Amino acid sequence: MRRHILTSPTLFRRPCFWTPLNLQHRQHACFLSTSQRRLKKMSPHPDFKTVEAAREDWEKIEWHLNKTVNPEWRVGTGATDDTWKSLKKVEIDPYAEGRRVGDNYKLLISAITPRFIGFVSTISKDGKTTNLAPFSYTTMVAHDPPMMVIGFSSSMENKKDTLQNILDTGELVINVISEWFLEAANYTSINAPPGVSEFVLSGLTPAPSSKVKPPQVAESAFSIEAKLVSHHPWVSPATGKTTGVTIFAQGVNFHVREDMWVEGSEGSIVDIGKLKPISRLGGIMYGRTTAGAELTRPDFEKEAEKEDVQALL
Repeated sequence: MRRHILTSPTLFRRPCFWTPLNLQHRQHACFLSTSQRRLKKMSPHPDFKTVEAAREDWEKIEWHLNKTVNPEWRVGTGATDDTWKSLKKVEIDPYAEGRRVGDNYKLLISAITPRFIGFVSTISKDGKTTNLAPFSYTTMVAHDPPMMVIGFSSSMENKKDTLQNILDTGELVINVISEWFLEAANYTSINAPPGVSEFVLSGLTPAPSSKVKPPQVAESAFSIEAKLVSHHPWVSPATGKTTGVTIFAQGVNFHVREDMWVEGSEGSIVDIGKLKPISRLGGIMYGRTTAGAELTRPDFEKEAEKEDVQALL
């Protein structure tokens, strides 16, 4: 059993506006209204609850460390499995004739995984509406200063509420999603109209921040108050249109739940077994982090003294 996978990639794909209707839907799509066609286009899959009911219940798994695949690995020996030698790689031009943008999207989110989910809380320019949404195009790129990047798949003309709020106010909070509020966090991905707060819809709790106006998520064990440094739009080579925006944000304040620390490392190291972070996989799948393996980083001066290393130099 693959314990880290919550849904089946063979049954579900992430619903997106560009997903084409399959043949059986095309046969009767012309008889549907515009709104019905849009709904049909976004949901061409079996009923999720029916599929989910056939699966095992959520299993409580405590974080643990394993040995590596081959603890006796030796320098210069390469991979621990030779299967790759008998298989070829398929070369794909992302802009080959007839290839859809959606193909690149599905390929990348299923191969570049697991991905950290930036659970981003913002507030509107007038301060009346809070917004909360998950973004898996998020990562840390520096620690001094603490820098985060977030990618938005939208144009500057058709901005997501989160991006609009960040550009208007220059402020945001990036929260970590943990197992105990996965369902609520996922619900914030709903396509709610401007003026509707996902905090209310999800039942999650806004908590005051100290150095920025957007609230943090009280249920999150780790949150970063951040301020916008810069943003950059991306233009599609195929259409010449802006199809995405990346923002750089600097962390200005951290919030860590008091029970999250590795014992003896308060203020510096969070215990992953307590944090229980959720990651993004392909399609509509999420991942759990339940096991790991440790390896020391080699030092060249020391390694160069060994005979087997010298034989390779």
